Amino acid sequence: MSHPPLHDPDRYPRLQIRLWLGPDCWIGPGKADLLELIDETGSIAQAGRRMGMSYKRAWSLVEGMNRMFGEPLVTSERGGAGGGGAQLTDTGTKALHLFRGIQRDAARASKAGTDAILQLQRKLPNPKRSN
Repeated sequence: MSHPPLHDPDRYPRLQIRLWLGPDCWIGPGKADLLELIDETGSIAQAGRRMGMSYKRAWSLVEGMNRMFGEPLVTSERGGAGGGGAQLTDTGTKALHLFRGIQRDAARASKAGTDAILQLQRKLPNPKRSN
């Protein structure tokens, strides 16, 4: 995918959506980004590295997501001489697509209110610009 993940911590304003499905069972922008990067790279390790997390953390998130749904979202094959890899299942692709749709719908629905709040906001200096 040529576009950056929707969850960009440097983009303002942003609306952050987390969908709570039950106790210790939720999907949010970070998990969606991880799924998207696994789909793009074919690797849990590579996806985790691109997000600045360890393989252990990325694998733990994938295992948790796989347990949350009736079918796994990600399947993987162990590495080694023949390689390995990971891919989204049909359920994973559908869950990612649905979550991204929820994000887009929420952003559209909140645009007028967000724009009005921005008009009230005090103008802050950009910390990334040096004078």
